[in-house]
Amino acid sequence: MVFELGTDGPKVIVVGVDGSDTSLRAGAYAAGLARRQGARLVVVYVAGAPTASLFVAGAAAAVEQAITEATEDMRRQVEAGAVHAGIRAEFVATRGDPYSEIIRVATQLRADAVVVGASSRLGHRFVGSLAVRLVKAGKWPVTVVP
Repeated sequence: MVFELGTDGPKVIVVGVDGSDTSLRAGAYAAGLARRQGARLVVVYVAGAPTASLFVAGAAAAVEQAITEATEDMRRQVEAGAVHAGIRAEFVATRGDPYSEIIRVATQLRADAVVVGASSRLGHRFVGSLAVRLVKAGKWPVTVVP
């Protein structure tokens, strides 16, 4: 039997983060996987304005400022985590529906794997979480981190 050098594992890993504990664990898991596989890690952060702010005069500017600050905070966390893991991570900040945006980025980058954190929201048991929807899309192996 001949031993094969190299890897058949993922070369592009997309991980979705939103600042929740499970998404940060998913980011750490994806970073370790990327390090071990020598893969490209792309961290996707999807921000969106709460719809209630559209109905409150003057709230749009405050909401925009909060989104900008949260995005920059997440960027700093990703950069620090990448240094800690000894890898390079690309940070993609976007707006919209997390499911649609993760699918868009993963498709565009021809991802080999998608990693997300498990949802802790009660309603997702009935409507379907982001993770369940990604699995049902059937386009990539999806790892759901608790």
